[in-house]
Amino acid sequence: MTFEELNNLDFSNIGDWPSPVKAVAILLVIGVVAAAGYYFDTKDRLAELEKTEIQEQRLRTEFKKKQEKAANLNAYKQQLEEMRQSFGAMLKQLPDKTEVAALLVDVSQTGLAAGLEFELFQPLGEVQKDFYAELPIKLRVFGEYHEFGEFVSGLAALPRIVTIHDVQISPLPDKDPKFGKLVLEATAKTYRYLEEEPEK
Repeated sequence: MTFEELNNLDFSNIGDWPSPVKAVAILLVIGVVAAAGYYFDTKDRLAELEKTEIQEQRLRTEFKKKQEKAANLNAYKQQLEEMRQSFGAMLKQLPDKTEVAALLVDVSQTGLAAGLEFELFQPLGEVQKDFYAELPIKLRVFGEYHEFGEFVSGLAALPRIVTIHDVQISPLPDKDPKFGKLVLEATAKTYRYLEEEPEK
């Protein structure tokens, strides 16, 4: 088929066109329809598919994490129960209001038993925290180094919690009548559980 014959094709009478030209025209129409279909429908669907695949990947990762947590749920529950029991045991080591006086006596008795000589044993005002109160006690005692160690270890052995803070150990000056001994200045802290007040 020549170029001149192609120019003379009658678009109002497509049925008379030669078969090869009809085939090319049909392929062109199919290509245009496919391109239009892709542009108006498939492109949006592909973007939606890509978004869904990303979401699927995120959900799979989230599912894996939750599955691992679910697999360890019994271990977490057991750990929580152990923490509750441990916390309960620590709370029992905090004296209530009536036991604080006896605990102060225990602290001073522990120092005397270790061979220390008290110059200052001054309970300060209570400092309230979340669920407990701190009762600081200013200490100034004289003794030897190993007696201080015995005192601190005796405090650690008490059935109630007592901690030592701001420890300073220094030798006494030459002119002091207790020369040869050391002086320990520290703050001992004991703790009291704050009971919840009943609601009015």
